Order: sequence, then C-alpha cells, then structure tokens
Amino acid sequence: MEFALFYEIPVARPWDDASEHRAYKNVIEQAVLADELGFHSFWTVEHHFLEEFSHCSAPEVLYGAIAAKTKKLRIGHGVRLLPFPYNHPIRVAESAAVLDLICDGRLEFGTGRSSTRAELEGFGIDPDLTRALWREALDVVVGAWTNDEFSWHGEHFQIPPRRVLPKPLQKPHPPLWVATTSPESHEVAGQMGLGLLSFTVGVPPEELADRIAMYRRGLERTKAPYGTVNSRAATFTMVHCADTDDRAFADAGESVEWYAKMGTKLISTVGLWQKEIAKEMPSYEYTRYLSELDTSFLTFDFLLETGACVVGSPRRCIETARRYEAAGCDLLLCLVQPYKIPHEAVMRSIELLGREVLPAFR
Repeated sequence: MEFALFYEIPVARPWDDASEHRAYKNVIEQAVLADELGFHSFWTVEHHFLEEFSHCSAPEVLYGAIAAKTKKLRIGHGVRLLPFPYNHPIRVAESAAVLDLICDGRLEFGTGRSSTRAELEGFGIDPDLTRALWREALDVVVGAWTNDEFSWHGEHFQIPPRRVLPKPLQKPHPPLWVATTSPESHEVAGQMGLGLLSFTVGVPPEELADRIAMYRRGLERTKAPYGTVNSRAATFTMVHCADTDDRAFADAGESVEWYAKMGTKLISTVGLWQKEIAKEMPSYEYTRYLSELDTSFLTFDFLLETGACVVGSPRRCIETARRYEAAGCDLLLCLVQPYKIPHEAVMRSIELLGREVLPAFR
C-alpha cells in the first residue's frame, strides 16, 4: 500500500485578511516535504461555496505551484467536477494536458459529479443529470486527448471537428479515477475500468473491504471503454501522527470529529433538498439516509476505535493502516488537515509518516 496527501483546504474561523493565504502556503510547504519523504502523490478536492470546510475551488492553479516545487510527487485531481457548467470538458482536457506536460507526466486524473446542494444549486445543475453529464464529459475529455482531430455529437455536448491542444505527456492518457460514495457505485467504477476513489466519511476499514470487493468484481467484467484499465483502489481517511498517542489525540481530536460531522451534514443537504421539493433523485438516494442520520455518534473516540481515522504514534498509525491494507486498499489518501490542526503539527505528522510509517509498507 502506498500513501498520499489529500486536502480539502479548510479555513477555520475566525478569519483575518491572511487566513486563506496562510492556508495555501502551508499546503504547498507540506507537499514539498512529502515529495522529499517519498509519498506517492498529492491530491485535492474541487469544491465551491463550502465555507470553512473547503476553500479549494481552483485546484488546477494550485497544482501548477506544486508541480514547480516537487520532483517525484504525483499530482491528483480528487476530483475534477465534470458536470457542466462546473467545467466544460474541452477546457478540462486542455488544462489537465498542460498540467501533465509541466509536471513531466505526474498527473492522476480523478473525476466526479458533486454531492452538495450548495454546489449543485449554485451552478444551476440538475441533480438528475449529473451522472449522464459526468459520463459524457469523461468520454469527451478522453476523446480530446487521444484523437488528433476530435468531434462529438452527444446528448449534452456538440463539438465540431477541432484539434484540441495540447495533448498530455502520458500515453494514451493520464490514469483515470472516479470518486464513489454509495456502495453500488464501487462496482460500476470497476466495470468502467476506472481507478477507485472511495470517499465515505466514518467508514471503518473492515466495511471498506466489502466495497473494494465490489469494485474488484466490477473489474472482472470491465470492457475497458477508455483503452486502458486502472485497477487501483484508493480510499481517504483522516490521518495524524505524533511522537506519542496522547500528543496525536490532543492535536487532532477536535478536527477529526468536526470533519466527520460536517462532511456528513454537507452531503445530507441533497437528501433534505429532495424532501423540501418532494422529488426523488435516484442517483443521490444515499443522501436521504444521511439526512435522517443522527451524527452524534461520530465522536473522535468512535472514529479512533473503529479505525475510521488513523491517529496516534507511528506504531499505532502502522497498526491501523495495516487494516486498510488488509481491506485491499492500494493507495491511502491521508487527509492530514481535517480542520484546524496547527501547521507545525501537520508538518511533524508528515515527517513521522514519511520516516517511520511509510517504510513499514515497502
């Protein structure tokens, strides 16, 4: 199992004029350290309007800075939102290709469709169309990368013959991934031959094993619609390592609990939206369950005991990470800043992970 850094880029209140500036500078400094210590990759979300939770609305800009300051660290969209008008697929293809060129072929291209009311409603996107928009946009992106001259006549996009430039460095294209939350979509990811980004808050690794098994079953039936198969399974979890268990718990406890509850609340907004307008959104059915969920059980102690976060001394972090490895996880996306862990503590965590935890998995 390999390890990656993963970011929402939260900015906790109270804010001052430099809060967002500090947050981004801290992330870049942390990524440079991770590159030096042998982490596999660096990933961020793309989110909009989610104050405090995520101020990462233009990840492609950040990735240019990361590419310039690192040498080996792969750079992952986790994820690029494909339903239009978040991003037009031709612009997605162009910006991702530029990134792949300037980072010397280190791009990992993860995609998704979004799952909060603030974002869907804010961009005027019909939730019933997001799955179809995502799939068609992905077809357009890959087609633009892999054809000298490309045209498209689909349900949602009409593109006359054009040479979409530039092309990515990696051939036939960067590795493709898809974000999934509901269990059934894990199998769909496998059937499409896409790498799995299993994004579920508060799930212990033993439950993750069932979802990865579904993904593997899907892979057995893939027809590789995009020419190559990315058979890796990744999941994200909150991670903080310190010199002692007590220090790690003190550093991370509040932030881990805040993130688990807030992440669940944000996704549940789509479920509440369905009730408000008395309309079912079949591809977001799981959000109705979350809208009825009492999240009071998502305490730090619960998340720690179930392994739904990796927090502690290097020894404890190794023990918990082994459970993710046993579940079939190939790449552990480490959310090292869930909310407001001090920058110095995050840097120490990355250092300990790189020097003491990662070597145990090589």
